[in-house]
Amino acid sequence: MSGGMQTLPPTQAPSSVEYGGDEISALVLDPGCAWTRAGFAGEDTPKCVIPSSYGAIGGKEDSKPELVFGDNGINAIRPGMEIKNPMSDGIVADWDVAPQLWRHALTSRLASNLSEHPLLMTEPAWNPPKNREKTMEIAFEDFDVPAFYLAKSAVCASFASGKATCLLIDIGASNVSVTPIHDGFVLRKGVTRTPLGGDFLSNQIRTYLASINVPISAHYQILSKTAVDVGKPAEAVLRQFAPGQEPTASYKTYQEERVLTQFKECAAQVWNGPGPLPPATTPGAADQSFNFGGGRTFEFPDGYNLVFGSERFRITEGIFTPRNMLTHPDIPHPDPETTMGIGSIMASALKDVDIELKGQILNNVLVTGGASLLMGLTDRVNSELGVAFPGPRLRITATGNPVERKYAGWLGGSILASLGSFHQLWVSRKEYDEHGPGIVEKRCK
Repeated sequence: MSGGMQTLPPTQAPSSVEYGGDEISALVLDPGCAWTRAGFAGEDTPKCVIPSSYGAIGGKEDSKPELVFGDNGINAIRPGMEIKNPMSDGIVADWDVAPQLWRHALTSRLASNLSEHPLLMTEPAWNPPKNREKTMEIAFEDFDVPAFYLAKSAVCASFASGKATCLLIDIGASNVSVTPIHDGFVLRKGVTRTPLGGDFLSNQIRTYLASINVPISAHYQILSKTAVDVGKPAEAVLRQFAPGQEPTASYKTYQEERVLTQFKECAAQVWNGPGPLPPATTPGAADQSFNFGGGRTFEFPDGYNLVFGSERFRITEGIFTPRNMLTHPDIPHPDPETTMGIGSIMASALKDVDIELKGQILNNVLVTGGASLLMGLTDRVNSELGVAFPGPRLRITATGNPVERKYAGWLGGSILASLGSFHQLWVSRKEYDEHGPGIVEKRCK
């Protein structure tokens, strides 16, 4: 690139010359449980990334609630605003809200008139047929797009890494999924998932902090704070709210989640194996049970700070060894005895894959998803796969670029929708009018 090239304005699509001229300014939408990503095909980052959670204000009796979308909207302190999410387990749970969220993502920074832009959307491999048809119906009936395609997010993520055959391990907010892919097609019988994603890790942190009686403060609660030594009580001035003006419990939980995300990024770490994390000999001797390489300090919004030693490994161990997960009666968690860890679902995903394909797939293992950025996670995945499959040659790819790891599904969709050869795969408005939403099962495999 030349030094004089200027960045496009956010509402301007790339020119058709930039990627061959076969598709003009197609839009790519990648909805997830934590974030919804949207942008123009042919670009390397989504121009719009907004939380999938939304705010609902009012709506009692017969009136509909006012819905608030986007970072600025849902993080503002609004009395009575409930924070909700239209997604569950990676798929749409609330069809009244999800289309409004998608429209906001597509029109707030990209295109005011969706009828001028073909639309590619991503979906998880376990999306049921009724949901797939409903998605296509919304694209043509509500958004009035001229052409549409529904692509598997796992396949898109594999294309983003330049691989048509791979084992894709996606560690997202609501779950961890493992998807074997061959020549760009999902091997459906091998798709497995477990509810041990980023939300589970947040609850593990909550559980540990509750066990040592450390309350979680959120940024909006703090007016000012004074620096204190490690382990000393916080010295902070809290924001006071007039009666009836207090934020809701769901708003408080959502704001606490932002703090827990910072904890995951700064302090949490995965034991690299081999094998499970050694148990603590006694509660007081936890740090002596293995070499944890020193502690990590984390400061909460109210100024309270603490050094986390072996605890930072025990918080994350549950995603690999569910029977060792931390539990608390007031904090939700999956069943430790029946839930499968990441190592188990990786083995299960490949159990029924043809033997001649297994080696090829294991030679292309991709780790992606926002929660996969945990320190040490890729090393542990490598260790677990080595135990489960000692024979085949293993090669794990996990890009060091956090943007590519978080947005892999969107990036692959951007690549796909900008290819000249993809032109024939679009489902046109004419085909939809002729065959109805059921065409999605035939055309979008």
